Amino acid sequence: MEADGGSRGNPGPAGYGAVVLEEGTGEVLLERYASLGVTTNNVAEYQGLIAGLRAAAELGAGRVDVRMDSKLVVEQMSGRWQIKNPGLRPLAAEAAKLVDGFTAVTFDWIPRERNKLADALANRAMDEAVGKPVGSAAPSSGGGTAAFAEPTEPKAPRNWAPPSLDTATRLILVRHGETAMTAQGRYSGRGDVPLSEQGEAQAMAAAGRVAGISRDVTAVVSSPLTRCTRTAELIAAELGNVTVTVMPELIECDFGDWEGLTFAEVRERWPEELDRWLDSTAVAPPGGESFKTVAKRVRGALATLQSAYPSGTVVVVSHVSPIKLILRDALAAGDAFLHRLFLDAAGVSTMDMWPDGGIAVRSVNETAHLR
Repeated sequence: MEADGGSRGNPGPAGYGAVVLEEGTGEVLLERYASLGVTTNNVAEYQGLIAGLRAAAELGAGRVDVRMDSKLVVEQMSGRWQIKNPGLRPLAAEAAKLVDGFTAVTFDWIPRERNKLADALANRAMDEAVGKPVGSAAPSSGGGTAAFAEPTEPKAPRNWAPPSLDTATRLILVRHGETAMTAQGRYSGRGDVPLSEQGEAQAMAAAGRVAGISRDVTAVVSSPLTRCTRTAELIAAELGNVTVTVMPELIECDFGDWEGLTFAEVRERWPEELDRWLDSTAVAPPGGESFKTVAKRVRGALATLQSAYPSGTVVVVSHVSPIKLILRDALAAGDAFLHRLFLDAAGVSTMDMWPDGGIAVRSVNETAHLR
């Protein structure tokens, strides 16, 4: 898949182009282009990437080789460069979601002269944006000539009116109560440690808060680890009308060799590995699991819940990493969000999901019930 984007003015009238080619033969399978109004070159390049990934998904591709002449997009999507521009983070997050839908995706930089098809589509979109005849010469960050392609579907109109909750799936996200590892600030992944006495009290308090949000709960689902199932059982007992269902996808990240250690201990023994892990969600702790992998399975769990309970309220009892990743995606935030959000033991967050992809985050890490 080759993609490009550009703007005439940066910011200025912008557009993107993307083309999906069959591996080996180079046959063009699908093309996409669209005008974007007035925006920057980098935004247009990310929109080209997103359109191309969607087109590849439509074709049922399993493995995609992405080729772009944007060094910035390629390096950021490969996890080697940080995304410092807050305006690009939601676009990168959207692209990352699409990437997770394929078996494998690679990103390669190519010079502009090797990206002529996508470049031409982007210029066609920019020509249309400024009302020029297709193929008219005009300076842009994309360059090149025009090519023909079917336009993408127009975007649905946006408004600020609150949507109806009739078709929404409400998720009440609860982190488990405290354990001995939690209190000591140690990495606690797959180790099956029980709630402490304090954790039991916190879980009961969280149960009261969940009941305060809604007693009409359709389901309570939990990570398979004891600290979560016990928290979930106390919540279900408070509600009185539901049982607990275990979802393996909600289990905590596997921290591998770091399990049971503090951040300071990891910093001392694995300084370079820790820095790489903090810089990229695609990097796993030694012998462990990356946040990118956790995000993929958690997204699958949410899709299952939304399908099973299209207009219900579901309590999800899980761990720090899965809940942070759910909230990152819901808020279209960048990966830095994961290291800036603090989730207390037995903290409660609430969000709604609609069938059309709409999401509303209503609260994050409520803790008043713990005081």
